[in-house]
Amino acid sequence: MALGRGRRAGRKGDTPAEDTLGGAAQGEEQDGDALEHGPWDSGEVETEGDGLLDLGSVRVPMPEGGQIQVEMDNAGAVRSVHLATPEGRLTVAAFAAPRSGGLWREVAAELAEGLRTDEARVSTTDGPWGREVVGIAPGGAMRFLGVDGPRWMVRCVAHGPAETAEVLAETARAVLRGTVVVRGDEPMPVRTTLPVVLPPALVEQLAQAQAQAQAQAQAQAQAQDQAAQPPPEG
Repeated sequence: MALGRGRRAGRKGDTPAEDTLGGAAQGEEQDGDALEHGPWDSGEVETEGDGLLDLGSVRVPMPEGGQIQVEMDNAGAVRSVHLATPEGRLTVAAFAAPRSGGLWREVAAELAEGLRTDEARVSTTDGPWGREVVGIAPGGAMRFLGVDGPRWMVRCVAHGPAETAEVLAETARAVLRGTVVVRGDEPMPVRTTLPVVLPPALVEQLAQAQAQAQAQAQAQAQAQDQAAQPPPEG
C-alpha cells in the first residue's frame, strides 16, 4: 500500500530519488528492497523535509488514509502513538539494544510464548527482516515485526480484524521500510523504550480536545445539578 510521502529517506550525501514505499523498486528483489529502504538509523539518512511524522525516537511515514491516535496514561503522559488505517492499527516503537544485536530474536520468542499463554493461535513467518510473530484470537489478529539496528531495536505491532491481516501486514512492512530511528548517544539499559515526543502541532490539538471535553463535562454536570434542584414554590 502506498504511503503518505512520495520519496524514501536518502543516505546522507545522496540525491533523494522518487520512489513508492509500498513495494520493491523496479528491478530489485524483495530482500534487496528491504535492505535498501530501511528502517534507517538517524545517522545514516537526511530526514529534514521528508514528510515523516516526528515522534522523537522514531520518525514514521503515514499510511494512506491513516489517522493518528494518542494513548495517554493516568498521569497525562504519552504512552504510545498509533497509526489507524482502514484495515487496522499500527504501533511503532523503538528500544535500546546491545551493540551485539540479536535482541529481536529474543523478544520474538517471548512474544510468541505470551500469546500462547493468552490462548491465541500462534505462528511465525519469515518477513523481509526475519521472523514475524502472528497471533490470532477471537478479538482479531496481531502481527509483531522487529528489526535490529545499531544499539536499537524497532518493533511494529499490527492489530486488526483477521480478514484484513495480510493487507495490514504489507502496510506495516512499508511503514518500517520508511521509518527512521533516533537512538541518541546516552547510555540506556537494554530494552528501555525510547521516549515518544509529540510534535507541537499535535500537542496543541490534544490540548484543545481536552479543554473541549472538560468544558462539555462541566456543562453536563451543571445541567444535572439544575435538573436535580426542586422547582420554586408558586
